[in-house]
Amino acid sequence: MSNPRHRDLNDLLDCVAAAAQDTDQVSIRDVLSELGDRSITPVILVVSVILISPISGIPGVPSISAFLIILLSVQALAGRRHLWLPDILLRRKVSGKRLSSMVNWLRKPSRLVDRHTHPRLAVFTQGPMRFITLAACVIIPMGWPFLEVLPLVSSTGALTVALLVFGLFTRDGLYVLAGYGMITLTLGIASYFLL
Repeated sequence: MSNPRHRDLNDLLDCVAAAAQDTDQVSIRDVLSELGDRSITPVILVVSVILISPISGIPGVPSISAFLIILLSVQALAGRRHLWLPDILLRRKVSGKRLSSMVNWLRKPSRLVDRHTHPRLAVFTQGPMRFITLAACVIIPMGWPFLEVLPLVSSTGALTVALLVFGLFTRDGLYVLAGYGMITLTLGIASYFLL
């Protein structure tokens, strides 16, 4: 696998678009070949961003995405330099046309996010906070397979993971804080309805 130098969210979308170009079916292995295997956080980010899009409505996608995010986040927590995924997951495929549509759907918001991103609030992107944030990325997706019939739940969770990991990826602590804000809001709403 290669290891291109990613600069922002649109760079990652370019890699996904390249994997989906001129093909009917795209495997996870194809996407990883474009992304590279030496940096785990960009791959977690791509998986979570894909789940924010309408592609999350495809049966099985939230469950597979949850497993991928948990597996990758655990590897990032362990300090692995190269990601590892079982072959059965690497062979999983999605429609190239659907994946290309998802990339196009995400282009405009991604450009907006990229324009307002720069290194800041470093305390939230390194040291103990990085560890805590990656641990949160392990915990958040655990319920998605059981709530797959409610696409909004996995998409909201994926947005939270995307904010957390995007903050780590770009060293922008403001996005990490936004991710924790989403966690607080979600827990508050859940508590209100449960009580």
